[in-house]
Amino acid sequence: MAKTTQQRDLPRAYKFVVRVLRPLLLVLTKRDWTGVENLPGEGGFIACPNHLSHTDFVMFGHLMYDVGRPVLFLGKSSVFEYPVIGWIVRRAGQIPVYRGSSRAIDAYRAAVDAVRAGAAVAMYPEGTLTRDPDLWPMRGKTGAARVALETRCPVIPVAMWGPQELMMPYGRSVHLFPRKTMRIDVGTPVDLSDLYDAPDQRVAASEATDRIMAALTAQVAALRGHAAPPVRYDPAAHGMTEFGRPERKDG
Repeated sequence: MAKTTQQRDLPRAYKFVVRVLRPLLLVLTKRDWTGVENLPGEGGFIACPNHLSHTDFVMFGHLMYDVGRPVLFLGKSSVFEYPVIGWIVRRAGQIPVYRGSSRAIDAYRAAVDAVRAGAAVAMYPEGTLTRDPDLWPMRGKTGAARVALETRCPVIPVAMWGPQELMMPYGRSVHLFPRKTMRIDVGTPVDLSDLYDAPDQRVAASEATDRIMAALTAQVAALRGHAAPPVRYDPAAHGMTEFGRPERKDG
C-alpha cells in the first residue's frame, strides 16, 4: 500500500515495531473494522478507545497505521523503564504517564503539544483497564477531555471488542487459537464546542468526559449486541483501587 506522509515520517523505532508486529497480526488475527471514514485525514485529534485488555493498544495501533494515521499512545511510566521495551517505546515517540507524582502534568502537556503539531493521540478515557466485571466502559477520567478543551481538536470515540479474547484484563496468558476477530468501530466526533469557552473549565471537563463516555459506551453496546448497564462502574464506589491490579482498598 502507498504510504502516507505520517507513515513515512515515523521514528525508526516505530517503523521497526510495525515491521515486526503487523505481519504477525495479519496472520494471527481477523479484523472487522468499521467507521474508519470518521477518522480525520489530517490535523491533530484525540482517539478515545475503551480499555479491556493489555493487547488492545496493539490492535488499535494496527488499524490506525493501516488507515494512514499512525497513533501516539499515553502509557504508564513503568513501561518506559523496562530495559528493551522502554528503549523502543521512548524512541517510537510514545508519551509516558507518571501517575500520582509531580510529573503527572508532563503527559498532559506532551499530549497537547502532539495534538497541536497534527498528531493522532490515543487517550484511554477510563484511565486504566476496566474494572467492570462484564468489561463495560467504566467511569471516565478527565484527561482526554481537558486536552480536547484546550486544543479544541476532534475527539473520536473508538469501541473495541475482541482483544479480551486474546488476553483478559490483568491476565497473564495469551490465547491465539482459534484466530480471534478484532472488532473496532470508529465513531463520529463528540461535539464539545459549546464547552470551549465555559467559565468553569473544571465543570466543562467533567461534562465533556460524560459525553465521551456516553458515546463510547453506546458504541460498545452496539458491537456487543447488548444494552449497557444504566450506571457506569465506579471502582471507588466498590472499594476498589484506582490503578494497577484490582484490589480492595481495605485489603
